[in-house]
Amino acid sequence: MHQIADELPECEPAFTPYYVDGWLELGRKVGLAEFTVAGDKLRRRCEDYLARHGLPVDPHGRDGTYDLVLTCSDLVIPRNLRNRRVVLVQEGILDPVSWPFHLCRRLRLLPRWLAGTTTTGLSLAYEKFCVASDGYRDLFISHGVPAERIAVTGIPNFDDCRKYLANDFPLHGFVLVCTSDARETFKRDDRAAFLRRAVEIADGRALVFKLHPNENVERATREIREHAPGAVVHPTGIAEHMIANCDVLITQWSSTAFVGLALGKEVHSYHGSEELRRLLPLQNRSAARNIAEVCRELLAAPRRAPSAERPSAGWRRPALLPRRVQ
Repeated sequence: MHQIADELPECEPAFTPYYVDGWLELGRKVGLAEFTVAGDKLRRRCEDYLARHGLPVDPHGRDGTYDLVLTCSDLVIPRNLRNRRVVLVQEGILDPVSWPFHLCRRLRLLPRWLAGTTTTGLSLAYEKFCVASDGYRDLFISHGVPAERIAVTGIPNFDDCRKYLANDFPLHGFVLVCTSDARETFKRDDRAAFLRRAVEIADGRALVFKLHPNENVERATREIREHAPGAVVHPTGIAEHMIANCDVLITQWSSTAFVGLALGKEVHSYHGSEELRRLLPLQNRSAARNIAEVCRELLAAPRRAPSAERPSAGWRRPALLPRRVQ
């Protein structure tokens, strides 16, 4: 969102960390949302970023006088975004399709977030959906997103993976494992089997683990020590720099698999390799500029009639809320 804002100098932007409303806000206040982007842990990371870069902040989008809203998730739409002009920007890889996805598609009264990110785009509470690649365009259409709502722009966080080759990470030639937060988000994860497989693939080569930011660090580290006692564990750090320096990348459901593929690494993932190559985000180094152009076209065009679906309230991804300077 920061990159997109930089491509819209004619707009006055404001940013907000993830927020919730309604009954989800009540749950957040008693700590029930800590496993999500609405939790205090990840909210603080976002607030630190905004402060570090001196960006204007409007918590929960309370100002309300915005001509356009950009968001990275439509799984739920907060009340103050209903009937706003919205551009949805794909954030990364999707959760695997399973029975909750099919259930949420059939029973529209169910909240989309029950199926994870597989229901991304199904709210139709936006005017344009900017996606990573032609492969993702086809995937979202197969899920039920109208083709005319989709713009293939690339996504800023994955459109120039070669830039990560310039880094100061000290290690080279190792096998890197990027874990996921499946257990923290109540998904199935046979971590012991995954760790044994990583050791098998490494076959004596140095193993480095980069933990997901949302993981239980103590538990994950303890398990790695048990199954891969000589491995190096990094709870924090820049995963993309580690990927640039590794020989082999092993992931579970992580978007980091795209970085490995774009850099020509040997990649092992729970997602099929052919599927990942088909979905690989465009390496066009211009995704933010392309999305900004979509925004300009919408600001200059008549407003689309609102969707018949009434979106549910709830947590939301960090959003850029640009306002035209009058």
